[in-house]
Amino acid sequence: MRKPLILTLSALALMLAGLGLNTARNYAGWQPAPDTPSERRARLEPHWRLLRPDTPGPHPAAVLLSGCDGVHDNMDYWARQFVAMGRAALILDSHAPRGLDKAQAWRAVCAAQVLPGSERAGDLAVALAALRDMPGIDAAQVAVLGASHGGWTAMELLHALSATAPPPGLTEWPAPPASLAAQLGPVVLLYPYCGLVSTADGPWPAQVRVLMLLAGQDSITDPDACRATAADQLARGTDLTLRIDPEADHGFDQSERSRLSPLEFDPEATAWARARVLAFVRGFALPAAGL
Repeated sequence: MRKPLILTLSALALMLAGLGLNTARNYAGWQPAPDTPSERRARLEPHWRLLRPDTPGPHPAAVLLSGCDGVHDNMDYWARQFVAMGRAALILDSHAPRGLDKAQAWRAVCAAQVLPGSERAGDLAVALAALRDMPGIDAAQVAVLGASHGGWTAMELLHALSATAPPPGLTEWPAPPASLAAQLGPVVLLYPYCGLVSTADGPWPAQVRVLMLLAGQDSITDPDACRATAADQLARGTDLTLRIDPEADHGFDQSERSRLSPLEFDPEATAWARARVLAFVRGFALPAAGL
């Protein structure tokens, strides 16, 4: 009986070691097969969706980033809010281009084994640059809304824009980092991940304005870690507003979810977040046409 037990324990140890090494690889930002910006855009473009207001353009834009389980109904909800404010809303799907929307492969994203926020930040950078080429879009002062993993992604890009190296997985920036930073308008972080494998600590672009909305009863991510991130950014001079719903849980704005998920849609918390997001975004004057 001892030999099967030893083999089982050995296999478990190897599996844990492999997971640890993969997590360390993601944290270090090493990617074996990086994309050029044009290659990344070609992968992403067939899967993103752009919702436009009915009014004549050009329209200012917003980019929406889902949580680690991929694009669900909350992304459509927030896209409608931006469209109602006169912005075209680009729902940026990072999962489908990589096959992470199949057979619950998204669970590897949630476990930080594939597509960490630092790598996904390259998708956001490519989308910001692509908005400049889209007819009827004014790509100045682009709003960004990231939920959970998407919020982590947005923070990783904010940090990466102060560096020379592009996000992991890209051979180069799709546009000069300073010009991408200049595109950023209001940034909304919904219950973002701020944990140990995040590398977003550090300076963010000086002009950026951020609204961070946390769930006080978050059972998935640690709101205390995000409070610490917010405190660090405020100490650095970042224009950041932190608001916490003390009764809300993670993913309160999402109805579609895994059958075994303990999370539930919370209409009251969603209304709380909507009021704050709309007030925050409407506090920005819409940009003049042109970049």
